[in-house]
Amino acid sequence: MSQQPAEVPVQHPQPSVASIAAHRPHTVAATVSDLEPDLDADADAYEDDHTLGAELPQGRFLDRERSWLAFNERVLELAEDPTTPLLERANFLAIFASNLDEFFMVRVAGLKRRIATGVATRSASGLQPREVLDLIWTRSRELMARHAACYQQDVAPALADEGIHLIRWPELTEKEQARLFTLFRQQIFPVLTPLAVDPAHPFPYISGLSLNLAVVVRNPVSGHRHFARVKVPPLLSRFLEASPQRYVPLEDVIAAHLEELFPGMEVLAHHAFRVTRNEDLEVEEDDTENLLQALEKELMRRRFGPPVRLEVEESIDPYVLDLLVRELKISDAEVYPLPGPLDLTGLFGISALDRPELKFPKFVAGTHRDLAEVESASAPDVFMALRERDVLLHHPYDSFSTSVQAFLEQAAADPDVLAIKQTLYRTSGDSPIVDALIDAAESGKQVLVLVEIKARFDEQANIKWARKLEEAGCHVVYGLVGLKTHCKLSLVVRQEGDTLRRYSHVGTGNYHPKTARLYEDLGLLTADPQVGADLSDLFNRLSGYSRRETYRRLLVAPKSLRDGLVSRIDKEITHHRAGRLAYVRIKVNSMVDEAVIDACYRAAMAGVPVDIWVRGICAIRPGVAGLSENIRVRSVLGRFLEHSRVFAFGNGGEPEVWFGSADMMHRNLDRRIEALVRVTDPAHRATLTRFLEAGMSDTTSSWHLGPDGSWTRHATDADGQPLRHVQEMLIDARRRRRAQP
Repeated sequence: MSQQPAEVPVQHPQPSVASIAAHRPHTVAATVSDLEPDLDADADAYEDDHTLGAELPQGRFLDRERSWLAFNERVLELAEDPTTPLLERANFLAIFASNLDEFFMVRVAGLKRRIATGVATRSASGLQPREVLDLIWTRSRELMARHAACYQQDVAPALADEGIHLIRWPELTEKEQARLFTLFRQQIFPVLTPLAVDPAHPFPYISGLSLNLAVVVRNPVSGHRHFARVKVPPLLSRFLEASPQRYVPLEDVIAAHLEELFPGMEVLAHHAFRVTRNEDLEVEEDDTENLLQALEKELMRRRFGPPVRLEVEESIDPYVLDLLVRELKISDAEVYPLPGPLDLTGLFGISALDRPELKFPKFVAGTHRDLAEVESASAPDVFMALRERDVLLHHPYDSFSTSVQAFLEQAAADPDVLAIKQTLYRTSGDSPIVDALIDAAESGKQVLVLVEIKARFDEQANIKWARKLEEAGCHVVYGLVGLKTHCKLSLVVRQEGDTLRRYSHVGTGNYHPKTARLYEDLGLLTADPQVGADLSDLFNRLSGYSRRETYRRLLVAPKSLRDGLVSRIDKEITHHRAGRLAYVRIKVNSMVDEAVIDACYRAAMAGVPVDIWVRGICAIRPGVAGLSENIRVRSVLGRFLEHSRVFAFGNGGEPEVWFGSADMMHRNLDRRIEALVRVTDPAHRATLTRFLEAGMSDTTSSWHLGPDGSWTRHATDADGQPLRHVQEMLIDARRRRRAQP
C-alpha cells in the first residue's frame, strides 16, 4: 500500500486570468444550434463510500461551478486570441455569452432555489451553497467585464479594419439614419408595444433573456415623469445593416425613434436592460399520467421563473436602476452593469457573414473509406459494407450524411428491412432522420422511436416531432419514468434469405445532421450479432417491461455503467502490480462523478498513469503529492466541439476501449439511460488509442489543469512556435487520405 497522502488543503483560489470556457448556444444563429455545456440544476451531494475512500484525503474534489466558469473562460480566451480567425473570435464571444445565459438559467437558478427551500447541502468540494453563489457572482462579473472589453477594445475595432463596422446610432450618416427610419416605420414600429408603469398599469412581466429599453418620459402639461418599458422584438435581426458592411444594434434604432411610440410626450432617457430567469423544468413524472401534456404546461410556467440576473448599461440612471431592482425583486449582487451593447449572442449573425478569409479554412467531410473506396455520385451501400466489416466513424471528419444518415435512409427505402428502432435526443428542425423514419412507417415497416421530450431547451421541438412521428404511424415512446434517455442508438432488422440480420449504430452524438458538422463525435456501424442482440434487449427495456441489466458488448446506465468503469480502473492496479501494461485514459465532456474520480485516485496512488481529456467541468485535482502525481488533465477547445466520450484501459497488454454517450456526472450515471460499446476490432482500438495519445501529448495545443483548479494554456513550444491542434491534425489526415491514389 502506498504511503498515506497528506490531507489536501481545502483552498479555493481564483483561476488564473489565462483560463475559462463552455460551448453551446441554445439559440440558433447561422450554423450553431446546440452545444451542450453539461449543465444540470440538480445538486451533486456526495456520500463517501468509506470502504473505498477511507484512505483518500478531504478536499480532493475541485468545485464544480468554479470549474464550469473556468471552462467558459477558455472559450473567452479563444475570442481574445489574435491568432483565431476574426469572425471565429466573434463567434466565440457569442458562444461565451450564450453559455453564461444558460449557466444562470440552470445552475445559478437551481442553487438559489435550493438555498431558498433549505435543501442545499455542502458540495463535494467542501463549499457551502452561499459560498458557491458568492464565488459565481464574483467570477462571472470579472468574466463579463473581460468579455465586454474584448468586444469593445479588440474584436469590434479589428472587424472595422476588415470593413465590417459594428457602430452605434450617432455614428451613422444622415442617409443611413433616414434609411433605417423607413425600416423602422415599415417593419419595426408595428410590432412594438410600449408598456407604461403607473398606478393604473402595474410593472410588466419581463421575459427571460429579452432585451428591453427602460424609457423615462415627461408629460409636458403636468410635468410628471413616467417610466415605460419597450421590448426589443426577439424575432428581428439583432444587428441591422444600415449600409453594406455597416451594422447597428436593433435597440439603437428603436431608441432613436421613441417619440414615435410616445407622441406628445418628452423622452428624457432610455437605457437597455436584460433579465435572466430560472428556466429549468420540473416535471414530477411519478404523478403524471400524460408526460407530454405535463411538459407542455411546465414549458408555459418556465416563462415566469424568478429572475437570477439583471444586465444593465453602465450609464443607467440610478433612479431607473433602483426601480428595476425593486420591481424585479433582485439583489444588488445580481446586477451586472456593462458597456453596451448588451446581449452579444447577436454576434452569431455577424460571424455568419460570407467572409471566408476571416474564418477557419473550409473543411468538407468525405465519405468514410470503408463505406466507399471511391466516392461517386451514388450513395454507398451501407448494408453491403457492414457485412464485410465494422465501420468506426469520426465526425465531422467523416461525413454524417453518407454514413449514419445514409444508413437510416437506405433502411427506410429497403423492402427487405422489417423494423427500425431509434433513439432521438436532439435533432434538427428539418431532420432527414425524422423524414426517413416517417417514410419507413408509411411503407409498412415497424418503426419504434424513443423521443426524449425532456432534452433541455429542445423540449418544444421534440414534442412537435413526437406528434409528427405518431401521426405517420411510428410507435413513439418517451422512455422510463424518472430517467432521461440520452443514449445514441439505431437498430435495423433486415430479412436476408431465411435469416434475420441486425444492423446497429452506437454513437456519442445526437442524430442531428447540422451539429454533426460542428461536433466531434464517434460512431460504430456494425452487423455484429452481439451488438444487435444488446440493442434489441435495450430497446425492449425502454419500450416495455424488460428488467435486463447485463449486456454482451454494452455498459448501460444507470445499472452497470459506473460499476463497470470503476471495476476496470481498479483492475489496472492489479495489472500494474503484476508488471503488466496498465493505464487509464478517459475523454469526456465533464468529469464530476466522485466514485469514478476516487477510482482514478486509487489507481494513480498505486502507480497507474491516468490521463483525463475533458472539455468542460473537471473536479479531479491532478499533480497532488501522494495522491495524484500520476494524473494528467488536459482540455481541448477549437473549431469543433469536442463531444465524444472514450474510455481506454491497458488491461495487461490486451487494451480495452469503450465509447458512448455517457459523461462522468451524476445525472448521466444515475438519472439517464446511457450506453457505452466495447470496441473489438484491433485496428479501431489502435485508432482510438492514437487519438487519445494525440490529445494528451505535450506537443499538442491544449489547456493543462493544475492542482489548485487553475488552467494554463499551452499553445506554443519553448521557442515560441505554435503547437499543433489535434483537430487540425485530423483534418490534415483526412485530406491526405483523400489525396492518395
